[in-house]
Amino acid sequence: MQSPHQAWRHANIGRVLNNAVRRFEERVLEILAEGGNAPTRLSHLGLTRNLDVEGTRATELARRAAMTKQAMAELVGQCEELGLVSRQADPTDRRAKIITFTAKGLRWLEAFHQAIMRAEEEMRAELGWLRVDGLVEALRLYGSSANPLRP
Repeated sequence: MQSPHQAWRHANIGRVLNNAVRRFEERVLEILAEGGNAPTRLSHLGLTRNLDVEGTRATELARRAAMTKQAMAELVGQCEELGLVSRQADPTDRRAKIITFTAKGLRWLEAFHQAIMRAEEEMRAELGWLRVDGLVEALRLYGSSANPLRP
């Protein structure tokens, strides 16, 4: 039985948001798998969501995803094995690596976009358009100062 002093751990907004994000992302991955796309995992989204189409330095990807360079290097390796990304030497600094989407990765990115749109439609069907649109706008305002993708 849960102590009343611990109930806040399961009912606070951070937990509620985390549960919603997990459900949404798992559904997006299900949709991708149904479409026969590369077998990506939740952890791969930390790379693919932060990778600019024209390429991004590995150190910048790690910063954007709030993870260590070593952890990002592992994700890059996994996505490289799936054929989604490749590494090239940075022409301005040969020690640095630029990560770019491959042709297969760009096709995956479009499938990811379509899966997100479908998952959003499903969410709107379940919760109502006005409720979801209001939620998205409120969260956009609240989270805008913490966006790791600096313009």
